Amino acid sequence: MRPPSSEHPHEHGDAEAPHGSATPAPPRPEGRPADTEGAVPSASPVGRLAATVERLRSEVRAAQAEAEGRALIELAKGILVERLQCGPAQASRQLVELAEQAKVTPLELAVEVINQSARDRMSEVTDAFLAATSEPEGDSPAVRLRAAESGALAANDTQAVADSLLQQALQPLGAVAVAIWAAGPDGSLTLAGSAGFSPAEAARWRYVPPDVATVARRGLTERSGHWITSLAKTGLPSIGRHHHPDGGRAALPAGTGGRVHGVLEIAWPTPLAPQPQRIVRQVEALAELCAHTLETYTVIHGSAPEPRVLPDAAELMDLADGLHDPALVLVPHLDSSGHLVDFRIQHANSRFLDPAGRPRAVVNGALLLEAYPMAAGESELFQRVERVYATGEAFRAHRMNLTALVDQVPLSAVADISVSRHGSAVLLLWRIEDETARLASLLQHAQRLGRIGGFEEILLTGEITWNGQLFDLYGLSSSSTPVPLEELAAHAHPDDTAAIRRFLRALLHGRRSASTAFRLQRPDGVTRHIRVVAEPVLDTEGRLFAVRGAYQDISAQHWTEVALAATRDQLAHSEQQASERDRLTLQLQHAIMPPTQTPLQVPDLQVAVRYRPAETEQLVGGDWYDAVVLPSGMVLVCVGDVAGHGIGAATSMVVLRNALRGLAVTGAGPGQLLSWLNIVAHHLTGAVTATAICGLYDPSRHTLRWARAGHLPPVLMRAAEAAPLPLVKGMLLGAVPEAVYEETELQLEAGDTLLMYTDGLIERRDRSMEESLRHLLTTARTVVPRTLDQQLDRLLTYSRSDTDDDTCLVGIRVG
Repeated sequence: MRPPSSEHPHEHGDAEAPHGSATPAPPRPEGRPADTEGAVPSASPVGRLAATVERLRSEVRAAQAEAEGRALIELAKGILVERLQCGPAQASRQLVELAEQAKVTPLELAVEVINQSARDRMSEVTDAFLAATSEPEGDSPAVRLRAAESGALAANDTQAVADSLLQQALQPLGAVAVAIWAAGPDGSLTLAGSAGFSPAEAARWRYVPPDVATVARRGLTERSGHWITSLAKTGLPSIGRHHHPDGGRAALPAGTGGRVHGVLEIAWPTPLAPQPQRIVRQVEALAELCAHTLETYTVIHGSAPEPRVLPDAAELMDLADGLHDPALVLVPHLDSSGHLVDFRIQHANSRFLDPAGRPRAVVNGALLLEAYPMAAGESELFQRVERVYATGEAFRAHRMNLTALVDQVPLSAVADISVSRHGSAVLLLWRIEDETARLASLLQHAQRLGRIGGFEEILLTGEITWNGQLFDLYGLSSSSTPVPLEELAAHAHPDDTAAIRRFLRALLHGRRSASTAFRLQRPDGVTRHIRVVAEPVLDTEGRLFAVRGAYQDISAQHWTEVALAATRDQLAHSEQQASERDRLTLQLQHAIMPPTQTPLQVPDLQVAVRYRPAETEQLVGGDWYDAVVLPSGMVLVCVGDVAGHGIGAATSMVVLRNALRGLAVTGAGPGQLLSWLNIVAHHLTGAVTATAICGLYDPSRHTLRWARAGHLPPVLMRAAEAAPLPLVKGMLLGAVPEAVYEETELQLEAGDTLLMYTDGLIERRDRSMEESLRHLLTTARTVVPRTLDQQLDRLLTYSRSDTDDDTCLVGIRVG
């Protein structure tokens, strides 16, 4: 809408009328049917009332336009008065004459005069507005833009600013709604004014809490503005989203001089194409217009706009002087174009010490980055201050690296920072972490964790100082009287009196550091184990002046030592029992099976045995052998291995060995003997398992009948060859209640040697049993010693077994 000139106070409409022409009809109200335009009002009362309301609306719009145009014309007159050095009446006539010569309205000429005189941002974006306006006729873009500025500056609240911006400047750009948001110090957003949105929608969006992601908040955080092609693609909530879900949006920060007061949000009904830079500059200028109103008025959530009351700088300086921490009062420093480039140090309080030694009078009035260029360095202090000034959101940080603002070497320190905005100034204060206080805090925590309490006793005056931890150790309240060293025995167990006396004698009379442990009996009946350490303090003349020391609660350590001592005693007892048991087992095994045996008196037959016990006594096992001449003249030769180790395996071995010797007198064959021995192992020895080989040698026929129960096969050495005998079927003893064992007969020749052995001779952890057996055969094939005893000794010597298991070896040689 173009405001009319002073010569045409009733001119209103979208088409520009020639100078001096009649006033055109007012525009058709939005929503009014086209076919009713120009129709004669109905004669009914309702029709007359509607016509009256429409006429009054037109008159109100015309009056508003006239007032806006008159303000611009009066401003142009004032410029001409100053430039031409003439009176107001002459300036008015000059304005009319110039307008007639230029063939424009006085209002358009007034706007051009203002633009040429001001040369501000509004005049810079006039060209952008010209290019963006698609109306071929009507008010000039410059008039529209200046009218929007005039309306914004003349408005007394943000709602009027929103109405003026939408009607005068944004509708020619195709926008349908606008919202002006005020930013709170906590990061919240309050809807200060809106146009184009329904009252219900505006009420729903009156307040947006901090940290809620919306289109307006994007505009607040992105200083260059946030342009959205289609609202549906972002998923961000925003005011009026359901009315234009696919429409474009623009959200720009409303700020001046580096300070952001709010956000200007503009809505389009359709997707928004990328805008040229001139349009962006125009919208930024409109956002700056909003900032002037937001800067002047405070918008409180749930209430109408109120005038902003800014704190006096003197009050802020007085506040800084009353603080016990260093503080700076900073004010913005703008360049010629109004942009924030630095902050001026308005005031440094008495707690501030310049790191370069400059007096506060020199620091006051200096620019922050010029005086302390490192403020823009690693700590980003300047950026923090700039953001606080822009948004009003206070910044606080714990243990921040504060560079070049503290009087320390090197010029850096860890400090707690607080930055807050007060009116147009920023208060920066910090608290340097005191190294002494930090170490004292660490010492206090160490004493608490170590349950240590310190004390000092002045002997001349009797003054005693305890820390809080020592009162806790004694079970006393902090208001209780500390216990002197001379009375320490009265609070200890009677059995510890002698130790306490020795401690006091060394400390007070010997004047040397001393320590002792005692049992403290507290008033609550609890007994604690305490260690006290103290040292004498001598004066300049060498006399005892005071005693300093510490008490430590060692109850946990004491009971741990008691438990460890009991455990050690129990372990020693267990080791003694185990050693005694192993010794008895070994004695039992040696009594039954000596390492060597008296040679048997059998014609044309040599029998030799070897037993090698385990290297570790705990591994004494159940390996056994037997070689005996039966009443029938047959020779019983057998070896066996009971599963397990220890006394249990040894006693089971005794049972099986004696049982087999007793069963052999029946004259049964080896297969039957193993069947009976299986019954003994399964039923009579607690279900033990064992392996065995049983052989019966007939001296008259030189034959050997043998059977096996899960044991390794015998090895036959004939001439220069050595080979295991073919396996016969037979499971280990004790596995099942009854078992049948296959037996076979071997014809021996003169010079043959037969070996029976347990797995302790060949078994290795890193080899299979087949590989170990091949090594035994290789060893047996080498040069055969002259005697059977030498051969058995040689096999034991070259055995590669690494299981530390006991070993039985029986050899028979014919001829």
